[in-house]
Amino acid sequence: MSFSSNTGISPRKLRYDVYSYSYQQDSKTPLVISVLASLIERTLARNKRIGRKCALNVKHNGSKTSVRVFDCNETPDMTIQSYLERIFRYTRAGPSVYVVAYVYIDRFCQSLPEFRISARNVHRLLITTIMVASKYVEDMNYRNSYFARVGGITTKEMNKLELEFLFLMNFKMHVNVSVFESYCCHLEREVSIGGGYYIEKTLRCAEEIKSQQRQYDHISRVTL
Repeated sequence: MSFSSNTGISPRKLRYDVYSYSYQQDSKTPLVISVLASLIERTLARNKRIGRKCALNVKHNGSKTSVRVFDCNETPDMTIQSYLERIFRYTRAGPSVYVVAYVYIDRFCQSLPEFRISARNVHRLLITTIMVASKYVEDMNYRNSYFARVGGITTKEMNKLELEFLFLMNFKMHVNVSVFESYCCHLEREVSIGGGYYIEKTLRCAEEIKSQQRQYDHISRVTL
């Protein structure tokens, strides 16, 4: 499957999307979501390959709750692309929110080298960083309880994750213009230097899952 010229992702389109996004109700999903999903999917794959070694190091170093704060008991059955699209659909957070969330995730991983993004923690990490980024970027925001419902967790869990994240980050939430611009450039490079293939693959997988879900829903209705 190949994308036509009007739907393909390019660095120029990504930059325009980030800086000129319209907050209309019928606005399409921001391109940055697909780029971010691609980056995280690749990070997950890389971390999975070195998972055993990382787990061994964590055990020997005695790191406990700080690296497991985002772990869930059961791995959510939802792709990163679908999860980010869900968050956007119900919160309408603009592209800049996802860029800032990306900054926070990078800072968090740098401040806690023993932490590794995995299938068990990525969804909670995303909903937490996006909520915190939204509070930093947007003038008006939803309550934590609303973000919790969107993210598929309880309000108590959402509040705890936010508090743990802020303390682990030492409340270093400020993102100046130069930092924001540098991360936008990094996302653009992800598109231009071979990243487009992974982004297209991520989108294709998300579309296939949606198609399968629609077929399942149709079969369920017919059966009922």
